[in-house]
Amino acid sequence: MLMRQTCRLGTTAAVAVVTGILAVSAFAQTSTEFRDPKNGKVWTPYNVSQDYSLSPAPAASNRDKAFDPQAQSVVVEGVTVQRPRAQLMGVLPVTAGQSVPFVTLEGASLQAVPGERWITALYLTNNSGATVSAVVGCLFTNAGRKVEDTRVIVPPAGPGERLALQAYGPPVDIFVDRVTCQIISPV
Repeated sequence: MLMRQTCRLGTTAAVAVVTGILAVSAFAQTSTEFRDPKNGKVWTPYNVSQDYSLSPAPAASNRDKAFDPQAQSVVVEGVTVQRPRAQLMGVLPVTAGQSVPFVTLEGASLQAVPGERWITALYLTNNSGATVSAVVGCLFTNAGRKVEDTRVIVPPAGPGERLALQAYGPPVDIFVDRVTCQIISPV
């Protein structure tokens, strides 16, 4: 008889322990946390999303409602002239000839600097044996329409030099979806 009561107490205690573990496990699953490995911030459902909030969402301003970038008709008048600094990326063998131009241009990737301007990175290579100064034309557009036309006067590039430079476009509050750049004149 004593043995049966001990077994019942032992079984009851085991059930209580298992129930406690399951309750703690369920609580841990409902209060999930994620620690950002880069900045150490702990994210929970309470600071990531306000979907469960009882208060109404703030009203969107007219500026935030249904922005249509193709409806924008802003144009920067005239031609902007820039004289950026160039970074020497290296010296390559001189290869200019019948099938290789004196100067080649690569890059023209469009990026937005938050709160500042649109920017494009350019790489200019002098394939000739002489020092070359070039003018590059960049056209920033939105849905095929001109937003800003820019002339970039590149510093002189020595024989075989590959230069990296940046050309700035309009402010980022003016939408731009493409930039095309080409060499206007090697001098």
